Amino acid sequence: MTLAEPAAARDPVDAPLVAIERLVFRYPDGHQALHGIDLTIRAGEKLALIGPNGAGKSTLMLHLNGIHLPTEGSVTVAGLPVTRENLGRIRALVGLVFQDPDDQLFSPTVYDDVAFGPIHMGLPREEVDARVARALEAVGLTGFERRQPFHLSIGQRKRAALATVLSMSPELLVLDEPSAGLDPRGRRELINLLRGLEQTLVVSTHDMKLVAEVFPRTVIIDAGRIVADGPTTEILADGPLLEAHGLELP
Repeated sequence: MTLAEPAAARDPVDAPLVAIERLVFRYPDGHQALHGIDLTIRAGEKLALIGPNGAGKSTLMLHLNGIHLPTEGSVTVAGLPVTRENLGRIRALVGLVFQDPDDQLFSPTVYDDVAFGPIHMGLPREEVDARVARALEAVGLTGFERRQPFHLSIGQRKRAALATVLSMSPELLVLDEPSAGLDPRGRRELINLLRGLEQTLVVSTHDMKLVAEVFPRTVIIDAGRIVADGPTTEILADGPLLEAHGLELP
């Protein structure tokens, strides 16, 4: 269900989509949230970030589209350093979906929310309409164009929030706790949706069953450091590792 060809080519072909090297981040109050993170993500990968609350997962994710910039080290997306000079291009490549969909849905209709990004890209009306239609189809909300977002269920609002990002045709999708607050039906719909997306996915979650069903690779972060990175089947089978970092078996 990819919506467009990749927005940026990488040379050489096998270069990672995301390259993070020795990333350190300190908040203005001096708290150091990340301690020398090294991580590479290949195009098309589906990667889960797991770890206890306060581990640094969200802080790391916010570096991928430049909401946070490194204190030390570097973050590169599709060959572009994540710097102030590149923020416009980076944010066209990286779609960030927040845990609370109401942080992203602010317009009178679903159409207006999903069209917001393409309109501000300066695209012609025909292309905007086409992108909205493709994004809503991808998330199973065709026919919801004139619905008011605040009248939707939480699961529908989460899908609408994802559509607002898909309409920008990003290469990388970054989702924070996408299954939080969903009932079993909504959670199953989310799993099927994420499985079908062809974009590279990075998802922060405490939902170990979601991790097991959707993400072939898992990274554990604790105290601002990567403590494990490998196949999900191996990581989720290591009970002592999970327990040591405040996680439960699925």
